[in-house]
Amino acid sequence: MAASRVEKRVFWFDDGKRPNVADALEKEPDVIVHKLAFDGPPADNWGAMSASQVYCITSARHEVPDEYKCTPALLARCPDLIAVSTTGAGYDTVDVGACTAAGVLVVNQSGANADAVAEHAVAMLLSLTKNIPQTDRSLRTVRGIDREVFKGWNAHRRTIGLVGIGEVGRRVARICGQGLGMRVLAYDPYVTKEQCETRGATKVDLDTLLSESRFVSIHCPLNDETRGMIGSRELAAMPAGGYVITTARGGIIDEEALEKTLASGHIAGAGIDVWVQEPPPLSHPLLKFDQVIATYHTAGVTYDSRRNMAEWNAEQVVGILRGTRPPRLINPDAWPLYVQRFERIFGFRPQGEAR
Repeated sequence: MAASRVEKRVFWFDDGKRPNVADALEKEPDVIVHKLAFDGPPADNWGAMSASQVYCITSARHEVPDEYKCTPALLARCPDLIAVSTTGAGYDTVDVGACTAAGVLVVNQSGANADAVAEHAVAMLLSLTKNIPQTDRSLRTVRGIDREVFKGWNAHRRTIGLVGIGEVGRRVARICGQGLGMRVLAYDPYVTKEQCETRGATKVDLDTLLSESRFVSIHCPLNDETRGMIGSRELAAMPAGGYVITTARGGIIDEEALEKTLASGHIAGAGIDVWVQEPPPLSHPLLKFDQVIATYHTAGVTYDSRRNMAEWNAEQVVGILRGTRPPRLINPDAWPLYVQRFERIFGFRPQGEAR
């Protein structure tokens, strides 16, 4: 493969996360990294962006102003952009369809923070069923409370239903199945029965999962197929006294429906790490419930996962710029047009076949 003389340029907006992909890419002598600021001079930002081939973008949609989300308008202003790489597993900040039509690859870092998110989901499950937050608050403020008030349930031998059994879901399945002795069900239309079994779960349809699961944990991406998929009907289908946990993306669970189901007592509690608006306003109705554990979309935020995401991201970006097919490609349909564009820009054909 002939060496390209075209300068390899990547742009990234400083989101305050450390370590980050820009830090990792600075170790690469043949890659120029443009560290930008959302509040920086627009002319300077767009000048760097229009001259770059890769956009490293955060996965959290609330952290990116609309003008810098990867939309058709941005793509039109960045004629040499060949790839968009998100910081985590999510890609809410990227219009995947527009990228595919433009021959721009979209890649993520699925799995880099999967251990952290899975552990957070299980921590929520155990905290909810043991009433740990309520016990903690009570012990700090009052006396004379009968400890029987805080009586909880064992997770052992109960059923957990996983909506999505990808990188995070399979880890939750392992912890709950092998570690806690729980029965694990999974709904995932993109995973076969045999794959589910290999990942430690029994494949079922969504209605079966809801009706048989004491705990339902959400681990699927947010897209047109999943937006609002857990609403009033689905929550009502769960057994009385069930628990809902979501560490995936805000908007998959209908927040208003969850509020009403908690208020009725049908759902005993919820663990919510992701919200439609992040962070949610202090007046958000779900924050009034003692039986709700609320976190700041921090399930994947650990020192370990930050390092993983930065390094995985940088490795994937460097591979793309050197002409290799990325391992975590979201839109493989973009590959044929991408190959043509890559060859026009760099003067050689990238490795890999359309599939």
